[in-house]
Amino acid sequence: MEYVDYYKILGVDKNASVNDIKSAYRKLARKHHPDLNPNDKEANKKFQQLNEANEVLSDPVKRKKYDQYGKDWKHAEQFEQARQSRSQQSTRGGHAFSGGGFGDGDFSDFFESMFGGSQGGRSQAKYRGQDYNAELHLDLLDAHKTHQQTITINEKNIRVTIPAGIEDGQVLKLKGHGGPGVNGGPAGDLFITFSIANHTKFKRLKNDLYTTMDLDLYTAILGGDITVDTLSGKVKLKVNPETQNGSKIKLKGKGFPVYKKEGEFGDLYITYNIKIPTNLTEKQKELFIQLSKL
Repeated sequence: MEYVDYYKILGVDKNASVNDIKSAYRKLARKHHPDLNPNDKEANKKFQQLNEANEVLSDPVKRKKYDQYGKDWKHAEQFEQARQSRSQQSTRGGHAFSGGGFGDGDFSDFFESMFGGSQGGRSQAKYRGQDYNAELHLDLLDAHKTHQQTITINEKNIRVTIPAGIEDGQVLKLKGHGGPGVNGGPAGDLFITFSIANHTKFKRLKNDLYTTMDLDLYTAILGGDITVDTLSGKVKLKVNPETQNGSKIKLKGKGFPVYKKEGEFGDLYITYNIKIPTNLTEKQKELFIQLSKL
């Protein structure tokens, strides 16, 4: 595994505070965000590196392991357990093991010497790989239908099928797409957190959608047919006579698809906002006066 200098990626020194690290990450993440660089593969790769560096350095526990073990920081716990076991075995055999400091290359050599081929045929200890975390940005319209997207993790393209109805903040687990295992151990998993932006006129609450629609005074009083927008297309709707301002109607099954339940949808709720006419002519005013006297 190649050593990656997270401090260099974020442009901070090794004594940087957590606030400095987060500030550097936010600045660079905006610059290299895939949405702002849709055709730039290098920007996408840089964005993934920034996420990984921020995840490690902004976490005091992970940062300590990284500072101590370098590229092997993800296996720090296994290393400590192995070193402790080795120390106990050496002590029982009459030789005390002294665990000194380890540099960037020393831990891998030590780990291999303990569990590698130099142990005279002894079975190798297998360890599960590190879990990865990623964030995927979608628009509400994307989340309305099942589709596929390709994300890049450590220079590897992974095609992800995103089920319709996924929610903002929901986490999707891709088994075996995390870091590689040690000595033939299983790979870790990839956890994708979805961030869903809403640029539509609909408000989403679970599987239901809510919106407001303007209605002219004459249709509100006399009734009539109107056309309304839904996420699945336009729908003709009949307005009852004498409809009041703030009235709500429900369009069953015109809401958001239910996650992983084929053919099931929430409802769409429409609130009418009756518009009072302005810039009336004298004739129109006269007619309203006559109407008010009836």
